[in-house]
Amino acid sequence: MQPTFLLEEQLVRANGSGPVADLGSDRPTLVSLTLGITRVIEQESLDLMLFGSVDGQTWTEKPILAFPQKFYCGVYSLLLDLSAHPDVRFLRADWKVSRWGRGESTPLFTFYLFAQPAAARALASSAA
Repeated sequence: MQPTFLLEEQLVRANGSGPVADLGSDRPTLVSLTLGITRVIEQESLDLMLFGSVDGQTWTEKPILAFPQKFYCGVYSLLLDLSAHPDVRFLRADWKVSRWGRGESTPLFTFYLFAQPAAARALASSAA
């Protein structure tokens, strides 16, 4: 797997799904995911989930990873351990946005999701 954007930076105003990402023949066991939120408006939330697939067509019923709900700009990282999902060869990000309070009811987020293989050796030494 080469480092890649699972979601290029984009403006989002509704729920949606990203493109299918092929993990390739050199599928890593650990994937470092970086969510960057670069624009928000007040009183809104973003839920970002990652689904897995064996064939790129049929997706896991439940997300294999979900970021905690986000409300603010920032850069957030999670580690996806694919050893718990040995058959997964494809990933897809889905998101849900909502807005409450006064003013315009349509949410607005600009965000990206970057994935790269995580160095298991570096992670093991940092845990010691």
